[in-house]
Amino acid sequence: MSINKYIPNFVTLLNLFCGSIAVIFAVHNNFVATAVFVFLGIFFDFFDGLLARKLNVQSPLGVQLDSLADMVTSGLVPGIVMFKLISMSINAPEIVTQNEWNTNFSFNELNIAPLALIGLFVTLASAYRLAKFNIDEDQQTYFKGLPTPANTLLVISLPLIIEFQNSSFATNLILNQWFLIAFTLMSCYLLNSKIKLFALKFKDYSFVNNKFRYALIIATAVLLAIFHFMAIPLIILLYIILSLIKK
Repeated sequence: MSINKYIPNFVTLLNLFCGSIAVIFAVHNNFVATAVFVFLGIFFDFFDGLLARKLNVQSPLGVQLDSLADMVTSGLVPGIVMFKLISMSINAPEIVTQNEWNTNFSFNELNIAPLALIGLFVTLASAYRLAKFNIDEDQQTYFKGLPTPANTLLVISLPLIIEFQNSSFATNLILNQWFLIAFTLMSCYLLNSKIKLFALKFKDYSFVNNKFRYALIIATAVLLAIFHFMAIPLIILLYIILSLIKK
């Protein structure tokens, strides 16, 4: 029995492993470590499909496993990050955790701001988007709605901008509860919109057939060099604009 068919699934599980670690860090407000493991997870998510195609070992199991891994790395993690950011924006208290297994627990001690739960809508929208993707046979050469990894990068850019950009304007904007709520709703819409976005898979490397992909790659490099983490929302916006022009 060839070991090749197990390699892509192993890489997919690495995505899930990184996403699970990212959840732990996100719960503890360590957004930098969260971002590191999200980036790793998305890296593995990109290469599992590539390996499956190169090794010619695509399978229904791999498709389902990929979606389950994405649900954690690109579904649960951004939802938790948005929940935490909204909680910070309204100065909500930290969630009470139990120190011992035998400690009596009361829901009255669980301090959760109801408004912050809106952040978890991203997780719900991601689950719905992934489920639709699995049964939509048209999305082979394009995406219908923003892919969950791209949306996750968009969400994770917010705490990274606060941490590294040293911009009081950006920080005050991002930690505004109404901005975060609007951002969450926009994220949910983009995930499940009918906007057709071109896939980044190259069938060949000719400029004529891939001019929009090359334009996005070059613009991404330039924007990251100039704006650093602030470039991520601009890159996502450019991706949408180029896809509309291509259409």
